[in-house]
Order: sequence, then structure tokens, then C-alpha cells
Amino acid sequence: MREAPRPADLLDWYDHNARKMPWRIGPADRAAGQMPDPYRIWLSEVMLQQTTVAAVRDYFERFVTRWPTVTDLANAADADVMGEWAGLGYYARARNLLKCARVVASDHRGVFPKTYDGLIALPGIGPYTAAAISSIAYDLPETVVDGNVERVMARVFDIHTPLPSAKTELTDLAKTVTPNARAGDYAQAIMDLGATICTPKNPACGLCPWRRACLGRANGTHVELPKKTPKQPKPTRYGIAYVVQRVDGAMLLETRPETGLLGGMLGWPTTDWGDDPRDDAPIKAEWKSMNSEVRHTFTHFHLRLNVKTAYVPMERMPSRGGFVEAGDFRPSDLPTVMRKVFDLVQSGLKR
Repeated sequence: MREAPRPADLLDWYDHNARKMPWRIGPADRAAGQMPDPYRIWLSEVMLQQTTVAAVRDYFERFVTRWPTVTDLANAADADVMGEWAGLGYYARARNLLKCARVVASDHRGVFPKTYDGLIALPGIGPYTAAAISSIAYDLPETVVDGNVERVMARVFDIHTPLPSAKTELTDLAKTVTPNARAGDYAQAIMDLGATICTPKNPACGLCPWRRACLGRANGTHVELPKKTPKQPKPTRYGIAYVVQRVDGAMLLETRPETGLLGGMLGWPTTDWGDDPRDDAPIKAEWKSMNSEVRHTFTHFHLRLNVKTAYVPMERMPSRGGFVEAGDFRPSDLPTVMRKVFDLVQSGLKR
């Protein structure tokens, strides 16, 4: 008879194999009474959405060094936070990060609510993040379900319903396994299991603490799980990016609208992105077109940007955007696609 997946087996494995992360309190420290900082857990979880642990580490360290508490972050200038976020992608997360920090600072005296309902009421916090903070920071028995947990549940219970249709089913199954004791360690343990053992390809089943409980392994179907509904091919959109330098070295940049892609981020003026963009130069100038184009992929489409450059005199005024003095311009503050434009222009100047 197949064993049921036991939280105790997973927790015993986690006690010896927990990944070390800058926002995490290890199982031994937690057992000694040390609890995680909800601010650090919240910040890490927001950063980790759609992003890998390896990509997040340096960003997290910079954020908590510059803004050690949620109140510090709440008092930060929007442009500073967006600049530090540049490169992480999904920029709506950064805007919601600031909104949430300011609500916690103003309405909760700088302390995150200690209940799931209180957390999910905050800006930018959805069911997953609320459950993660509740369990990891406050040790409450909330069920945390990310892509790793969905994969583990699909394999352990041999669920063949394709994602995303299977999300509710897999969440319900995850709830049946979530323990009341050591909920925070369990939440991190099951995510670690998916990230290091029950991986998408070549899972290390021989090392898995739930190998005897895994119905997918018993039936020989685990490697093909979870099943996914085939994705539609991404369309391609086109645009023009304008890189303007004034004779004193200042660069013409604009802050993108708060809503939409790259919302609130600093970047080069561009046309709209579509099938046939119309030239929409932000300033009167003699334009030169680059011989190469910038290509970038967003979640729902591919983007191809033609790049035009120009030098203008001091008295020339733009129709949109503003000049940033050479000493204040930091390419690192630009989102990835805008840095690609800058790099292309720089490479053209060196030829």
C-alpha cells in the first residue's frame, strides 16, 4: 500500500538540506526561537515572482542595505526604488512594492499584519504572497503554492489535469498535506524540494523524502508531470527608440506612464509598439538610424526596436521627456530593454 506524503519526512530532509538564503532563518535558528523579519520575507517573495533565486540575491542585498526597514522603503523616492529595481523586470511589482510599504508604514505603524486577511488587504499582495508571509514569518498553517509546489503535488498525487486548469485541484491537495506545526519550515521545505530534487527535468527521485509516497513515480508518469496546456505563439511588435544627446553630454529620457509595460520607469523616448509604428521623434533633429535593431521578449510578445540617434544644441527643447545631466545619468537605472538600446548605441560609437 502506498504511503501518504508525511510532512515529518519532508521536514527531516529540510533540517539537513535547507538552502541558505539572505532572507531566510534556518531551521536550527528557528528552533532556537529566532523568527524571520516579515519585511525581508515580503521583499524577497515579491522579488522572486517570475524570477530565480540566483537573479534576486544581489538585488535583495542592495535593497535591505539601502532600506533596512519597511519604513525606510516607504520614505524612499520613487525614482530611487525604480532605479534599484531596473533589470528585475515585471515593473508593476516595484510600483506595488512602494504602495504596500507606504500603507504598512502609515496605517500599521511599520509592522506587517499578522493574519492572512490583514496581509491580503495590502496593495500588491495576493494569495500566494499572503500565505508565504503568514507561514514563513509568523508560522501560521497557511498553504503556500508556487510552481515548485504545483509540480510536487502533481507528481506525488499523479494528477494529469494540465496547468493552469489544475491550479485549484493542486492547491486543494497541498492543503491536505500542510501541517499545523512548523508551518514556516514546511512551506520553505516543499519549495526547496521542488527547486532542488523534484526538478522539471531529471528529478533526483532517489534522494526524495517522499519517494515512497509518490504515486507518479510508482506509475512511471512523474517525468511528464505536471502537464501544461500548449502556449500560443507570441506575436511580434515593432517600435522606434530615440537616443538624443545634447552638446553638453546630457541625455534625453522620459518616465513612462504609470500604467502599462515598464510603468514608471525611466527610458528613451519611443514610438508606440505595434505592427506599423509611426515616426514620433521627441525633438527636432537630424536623425541617424542604427544599422542594427534591439530585440527583447516580454511575457506576451517579442519586441523589435529600430534605434535612431541625434545630437542637439543647448537651446533645443524636446516635445516630451527631459534632459538628464551627464553626471546624473546611470545606465544601470534603465530597464533591460532600454539598456540594450544604450549598449547598441555605445557599440556603434566604438566602431
